[in-house]
Amino acid sequence: MENRKQLFVILAIANFFLYFGFNIWQAAFNNFAVEEIGVRANQIGIIQSLRELPGLMGFVLGFLALWLSEMRIMGLSVLLMGLGLLLTGAVYHLGPLLLSTMVMSIGFHFFYPSHSSLVLMHFEQETPRALGRLGSVSALASVVSTVAVWLLVDGVQMGPLRIQGWGYRTLFYVMGAVVMMGSLVTLYQSRNSRHDPGAQQRKVLFRRSYWLYYALTFLMGSRRHIFTTFAIFLLVQVHGISVRQTAVLFLINNLVNTYTTAQIGRVVARLGERKVLTFNFIGLALVFLGYAYISYLPVLYVLFVLDNIFFGFSLAVDSYFQKIALSPEEITSNVSMAQTINHISALVIPILGGILWEEISPAATFLAGVVIVLIALGLTQLIRSQPISSPVPLSADGT
Repeated sequence: MENRKQLFVILAIANFFLYFGFNIWQAAFNNFAVEEIGVRANQIGIIQSLRELPGLMGFVLGFLALWLSEMRIMGLSVLLMGLGLLLTGAVYHLGPLLLSTMVMSIGFHFFYPSHSSLVLMHFEQETPRALGRLGSVSALASVVSTVAVWLLVDGVQMGPLRIQGWGYRTLFYVMGAVVMMGSLVTLYQSRNSRHDPGAQQRKVLFRRSYWLYYALTFLMGSRRHIFTTFAIFLLVQVHGISVRQTAVLFLINNLVNTYTTAQIGRVVARLGERKVLTFNFIGLALVFLGYAYISYLPVLYVLFVLDNIFFGFSLAVDSYFQKIALSPEEITSNVSMAQTINHISALVIPILGGILWEEISPAATFLAGVVIVLIALGLTQLIRSQPISSPVPLSADGT
């Protein structure tokens, strides 16, 4: 039990610094790119598309884990996040900006599979609660980083509170260095941790018997990419909300998540994955219907926050995979493959949603989201809590 508590502390520290760094980048990058470098809209599109490539390469982590342990990969991921931030502060042209973005993105996309694999392999029945509490840590890091950007980029003068503005470059330099120092905690602990026995026993196997996990991962990603791409776009284009209103909305999301994600983990542990995901997908169908047909802005704000809460239920999919995994040695490669599957949906779904938006109506895009979550709702009823009995590994061609 004591060793498990020590591992959770290491995971929490790594989570905090990784998501702190990522949200610093997310909150400041677009303004920095436009104001400091003069990046145009088409160039931003290229940068954001290339940023997703490491997510498609997630399956590579399963092979990387044959040589490096998950905890070491996690620590190196946080290190790359900090390095990417630091390099961003030093760039003056598009090419170096692409490079710094890719460094940051590799760290971000390789962190989740290594971190989740450690939880699934070591926390057993406590997995949902552990994932929920770690999600709350990530949300707290997002709150802190958002406030940091708001306070430090331009500075603040409010009564007795006077903070000199740092500018974008100093912000990236300092926060990048902070994240890199935070990564050293994980890397140091990985040297002697009992939970980090090395990678020589890892296996790269993708099984037919895991098909439901793969399918739910794809559908979870599909519904998420529809909402993250088009919900804010609808609020801005159709309802004309300002950038300050958008920032407040995201801040509310992060504040709510510091509490709700941990509670979701407890609910999953108590009720099981099937019941929780059933509730999740019914709720999501109502959220998508609301965005398709409701035009009253306060209601759309509430639905936006509700969708963010429902996203926390995705931890139930990982918890389900832990129950059906035939051996701990296969967890890392399959969680990594799930990330690749998720990013396949990231490439396809926004394009299809945009076509529906332009050719039919904005409502059609969100109704497509309803179809996706209803398919996921049907598949959720196939979830079994007991491990499956007969392993059927896939060959190299997936047959």
